[in-house]
Amino acid sequence: MPSVNGSDVKKLVIACDAGMGSSVMVASTLRSKLASQGVEVVHTPVSEIPADATVVMCHAGLAARATSTAPHAVVVPFSIFIGDPAFTKVENAIKNGETLES
Repeated sequence: MPSVNGSDVKKLVIACDAGMGSSVMVASTLRSKLASQGVEVVHTPVSEIPADATVVMCHAGLAARATSTAPHAVVVPFSIFIGDPAFTKVENAIKNGETLES
């Protein structure tokens, strides 16, 4: 099971499948919140997660696919696109240097 200290996160990927735009909004919000931490936040299809992704966030229904596409990354699933506690957990871990695990 991959893990990473939040202070070591350099690239966070928001992975999607449906292309409905919700995950694009999530990526934009996290990009703004994490810019001061030097974290690059990108949005990609779950089948195209880049090799340099440290943390991947995706809807819970895509977590297994994200893990198989990026076994090196910490995969953090979420259930809802707005206000899910997973976003706060990742943001706080990055800002406070806490451990994140798949």
